[in-house]
Formats: sequence, C-alpha cells, structure tokens
Amino acid sequence: MTVREGSLEAPTRHPIDWKSPDFYDPEKLAHEMERVFDICHGCRRCVSLCGSFPALFDLVDNSSTGEVDGVAKSDYHKVVEQCYLCDLCYMTKCPYVPPHAWNVDFPHLMLRAKAVAYKRGEVRLRDRVLDDTDALGQFAGIPIVTQIGNVVNGTSLGRAVMQQALGIDAKAWMPPLATKRFPAAAPESKAYPVRDGERTPGKVAIFYTCYANYNEPGIALDLLRILDHNEIPYVLVDQVCCGMPHMESGALDEVARQKEHNLPRMAELARAGYAILTPIPSCTLQFKQEIPLMFRDDPDVQLVKQAMYDPFEYFVARNKDGLLKTDFSKPLGRVSYHVPCHLRVQNMGRKTEEFLKLIPGTTVTTVERCSGHSGAWGMKEQFHQMAMKIGKPVFKAMAEAKPDFISSDCQLGGRHIEQGTHESNLTNAPLAHPLTLVRMAYGL
Repeated sequence: MTVREGSLEAPTRHPIDWKSPDFYDPEKLAHEMERVFDICHGCRRCVSLCGSFPALFDLVDNSSTGEVDGVAKSDYHKVVEQCYLCDLCYMTKCPYVPPHAWNVDFPHLMLRAKAVAYKRGEVRLRDRVLDDTDALGQFAGIPIVTQIGNVVNGTSLGRAVMQQALGIDAKAWMPPLATKRFPAAAPESKAYPVRDGERTPGKVAIFYTCYANYNEPGIALDLLRILDHNEIPYVLVDQVCCGMPHMESGALDEVARQKEHNLPRMAELARAGYAILTPIPSCTLQFKQEIPLMFRDDPDVQLVKQAMYDPFEYFVARNKDGLLKTDFSKPLGRVSYHVPCHLRVQNMGRKTEEFLKLIPGTTVTTVERCSGHSGAWGMKEQFHQMAMKIGKPVFKAMAEAKPDFISSDCQLGGRHIEQGTHESNLTNAPLAHPLTLVRMAYGL
C-alpha cells in the first residue's frame, strides 16, 4: 500500500446505512474490513488509543505474509471486540477519514461488524443483559430489592457469583442501585419567567439518562439545583434509554425502538423552544451524532440534534449571554478534571474546564485521554484488565496535581479513575461530578 498525505479538511460523517441488506452481508463486510485494516496496518498512527489496533497489528505481524491478507478472517472479531466506539481514532488521529478518498471510518466499521454479529445471534447473554438498562433499572427504587442488590454487589462472594454467571469482573467497580429513582426525587421547577439569550433558550428539558435515574440520581438533582439557582425553568423528558448501550453491541433494531419512544417527545419540546440537556456525555452524543446518522431524513431527529446541549456547553453560552449567576461562595481548591472521549468528539471545546475556571479559589488540571472504561465494556471479565491498563496514564496524571477532587463528566469513567487512583495509592481524593462541584461552589 502506498501511503499518501491525509486530508486537511474537517472530518465528515456518512450516514449509517443500517437498513440496507448489504450492511449485513458477511462477505461484503469482510471485504471492507480487509480494505480498512490494510490502510491501518500501513499507518499505525492509532496504536496507542485502545486494544483494537494492537490486536490488529499483532495479527498482521504474526501472519504468514506479514500483511493483512495473511490474517484469517475468522480472527477479525479479535479486533472488533476491543472496540468500544469511543470515536477518538476517527475524530483525533486518522488522516484518512472522509472527505479523503480512502473513506476510512473505523468506529462505524466496527459498529457494522457488531451489528452483523448481533443479527447472527453471536452476542452473549451477559451483553444482552447489561445493554438493557431499563430492564435492569426496574429493580431501582424498590427498598428491599435495592438493599439486597447493593449488599450482594459489595461482597466478594456475590461478585464471584456474578463473574461466574454473567462474566462481570469481580474486581470491576459496579454502580449501586438508587434507593429512589430520579423522577420521584426531582422537585418541580418554579415558575420563573423565560429569559432567552442570543445563544441560549431560556427554558430547559432534562433527558436525565438511565444512569442518573437508576444509579446516581444526585448528578441530575445537582443539575436541577443549578438551574433553579439561575432561575431557569425546566421540565423532565418522558424517556426510555437513549440507545447507546444497545448501539455498542450492534443491536440497531433496539436503538430504533428506543428512538421511536424518545424522539417525538423530545422534538415536541424542541419545537416549544426548550434546550435539551443530558448529564451524561454518551447520551448527548447519541442524540447529536449517532441517531442523526441512522435517521438522517427524519426532521424530528434533526430538530432534536439542534436542541441538544451538554450542560456545560449550555452554561458557558448562558454566561456569554450575561444570564448566568457567578455568585460562587465556596472555592473548590485543586480539581483534577478528566475530559471523557464522548465529550471530546462533540467538537465543542473544553466547556466544563472553562466553566470550572470561573470559580474563585479553584485550580483545574485537565487530563484529555481515554480512561479505558467505556460503559459496560470495562466491567466485563475479559476486558477489565485491559481497561485498567488503558487507564493507567490517566490515573497517574489525575493524581500528579495532588487534587482535592477528581472529576469527569462521564460518571462511569470517573468511578473507573477513582478505583484506579485509590487502588494504586496515587491519591485518595474523592470523586465529584462537575455538576456536583458547581452545586457545591454555589453553596447549595
């Protein structure tokens, strides 16, 4: 393969052609994987990003020809299973993404491979269970069930049984079940007058996410308290899962089913002039990028895409409109802040860092590198060790500033960092979500 200069134009994304029969054709998939793998083998720029590229290059280097044509196609799954769709290779490393003629989209090729495997019934029961967050979340908020579940989750025997039965690594941190689901805990918004800004709608709809609903409602409650302090009226979206967990396993029909519930409700709110905020970056990305690429001709999808904000993207814009309070009463000291992959690839800059730096008496050290967790992937028995390995540079960098707090917009990534830094005795600084830090800084 002849290597030539990559495109200097901004990356563009082609729609995901998931309804085409060719998308699921194993032979056509294998042909495209061989083509892209050959380009990756000749470049190797992404070798340090995740496990997919070292797995690919090891397969090539150990093959009979030393080229991709010497790799058995039955081994391609070893590359696919290491990909957790963080999108970093596409957005930050690869010089051959569209509009380059070589048209390399490694993450969506891996998504296609996962979708083909899912259609063929090659997905483990464990993955189907972990992907169905709404089904798992039905246990949250039921007092005796929640209590027992959290006790079992905290015992070595219970974790050993879970590892044996479901393949969830006994050493991986797992989120607790919430004693009360978010809608039951959320106060109604006060009747503030709507103050629209040049950059920001003056009222907000909260897509509060499965994680905030079933596991850590405090994150979304802190978001509501910040909105209330700034006299911004809000409503809650009637929701099911955004679909990102199913997407990561290739269950695209399930993503479509969830979209059919969420999008009409969210589009109605967008038409009514609401900004839509989610406290978890993966969910924001799902509505900003993945669903629009799956349903590019759906006007409701495009409307919701335009109305979606990361909370700190909204707050920074609100501040530039002169409509956000900066009456912070509590300094935060030293904060080691991690930028999650699913936030980085939204191409909006470091809005969380920018906002935290507005707080007097606060020093922010920013780490912009993958933590290695990526949702359920980092909990799985065969991947947890790799997740910890990928996270090691992040653990070290987060601890170097001797922080008073460690923080990440992705709470699962933050918990992974907390586990890595504490177990390695790098720092005992507590984890606090950026929304929690802002609520604290306001003295709320």
